[in-house]
Amino acid sequence: MSSITTDQGIVHYEVYGRGRPVILLHGWLGSWGLWQETMTYLGRFYRTYALDFWGFGESGKKRDTYAVQDFVSLVDQFMDHLGIDSAPLVGHSMGGTVSLSVAIQYPGRAKKVVVVGSPIVGSSLAWALKMAGRRPIAVMLFNMMWAFRLGMRVASPFICKDPRFPDMMDKDLSRTTLESFLLSIASLRRTDLRPMLNQIRIPVMGMYGDKDIIVHPNQWRPLLEGVPHARIERFDQAGHFIMLDDPEPFMHKLKQFLDEETPAG
Repeated sequence: MSSITTDQGIVHYEVYGRGRPVILLHGWLGSWGLWQETMTYLGRFYRTYALDFWGFGESGKKRDTYAVQDFVSLVDQFMDHLGIDSAPLVGHSMGGTVSLSVAIQYPGRAKKVVVVGSPIVGSSLAWALKMAGRRPIAVMLFNMMWAFRLGMRVASPFICKDPRFPDMMDKDLSRTTLESFLLSIASLRRTDLRPMLNQIRIPVMGMYGDKDIIVHPNQWRPLLEGVPHARIERFDQAGHFIMLDDPEPFMHKLKQFLDEETPAG
């Protein structure tokens, strides 16, 4: 377990492997733990870093805001603290939205971007997630957290095929707070990257599961419209958590993309 201290709170991260750096970013209500198998595989070829956003996992939870923009700033600070000038960013769900935003706002930071089931437009979020971004709903859910956690266990088989997923999600839920829960999803719901995507010149890959019920699986379309050179990989048997639903093809395609030389200029 490692951490850095910023003026905005502690950031927990895990690191595994040797070689060129790759940074892995989790989604809403998640943590670095969703990347464990990916890190084990990629760590044979790369030095992998997986961090917890403020408000999630083991990172600090004493902030006033937990917006997508805050997490974009976090990635920049994280790289600065660790002396990483530039690296590929791999983001799941909200983490992919953050990755693309880093590429737009800090163009020198991201060598490549991989988004996994990520919303390009916040309106693509499932109805239940958009409702969770409204304070009265979020407060109600938190006041009945036992029922919410039970409901997530019941819904888990429809979200992810991996039998470990209910316990993983329950652990991550137990470590979030009302403010990080509410403010992050409310910010994600308002996000629309389409007007800025044409600024991205680096290699981009979008990975989407056709059975995703969390983010609309057709979000690869606005990604490809905004970044015509983007590579799109679709997984017909996977949902939102492709790295858990279809791990071997996922890791193979991810490594293949990371291994490719980036064209000069």
